[in-house]
Amino acid sequence: MSELRFAVAGTPLSTPSPGGTVNGLKRTHALGIRAMELEWVQQVPRNEERMREIRSTAKKLQMSLTVHAPYYINLNAQDPVKLAASKARILLALQMADLAGVRSVCVHAAFYLGLTPEQTYDNVQRATEDILKEQNKRKIKANLGFETMGKPTQFGTLDEVLRISKEFDLYPVLDPAHMHARSNGHFNSVKQWNDMFDQYEATLGKKSLTTVHMHYSGIAYSAKGERKHLPLAESDAKWRDFLQVLHDRHIGGVVVCESPLLEDDTLVLQQAYESL
Repeated sequence: MSELRFAVAGTPLSTPSPGGTVNGLKRTHALGIRAMELEWVQQVPRNEERMREIRSTAKKLQMSLTVHAPYYINLNAQDPVKLAASKARILLALQMADLAGVRSVCVHAAFYLGLTPEQTYDNVQRATEDILKEQNKRKIKANLGFETMGKPTQFGTLDEVLRISKEFDLYPVLDPAHMHARSNGHFNSVKQWNDMFDQYEATLGKKSLTTVHMHYSGIAYSAKGERKHLPLAESDAKWRDFLQVLHDRHIGGVVVCESPLLEDDTLVLQQAYESL
């Protein structure tokens, strides 16, 4: 049976001073959490020695690692300078993630910027091809995971991320909280989550559900989609039902808890899941 791990999104709040990723990994492990997402959302670190230290620490503690790439990415940018910068940020994130022993890197692919979804798809597709050519050249193994996004202005419907992932033999980052927000609260039921996994499996194959990279949290939203992540208890997330679906379908991989309460809500999810 495939193993599912719950990950804290970044260094736990309870990490002793001076903090940092390595100490954060040790603290995460001490809490009984077996995975962590490295939050490189402002910029990608460039210290290769530090990456190797993260890798050896995670290996020793038998922890799974994922990465969240910088927010400042738009593979649909019309300005060639911005587009080149976006591709470079993704490549750097993949390269450093690989050094750190990370298996998947979450990326917010693009905004539509007034173009149709199909035009945007074509632009993202071309940019992805460029990135993967360079990735292969550098023999980088980490997965480029395009995330399902929380605003209707963003490239990142389930259809879009599955389609591009299949085309390039990648796997996306599923975020049911984003899908919930994008639909103004509509996407929040057992049937919808099962449909999501059915579509994932139909597109990427049965084995794909044993190595998912997912995000989950409570979320605040409006008709314009996502506003901010919320603690589970302050949200309308039917998280117990969601955990039941993960359990019943034997989903494997990593679920990153993006709650502002970090380790507290990660443990809530993990303990509730283990009790099923």
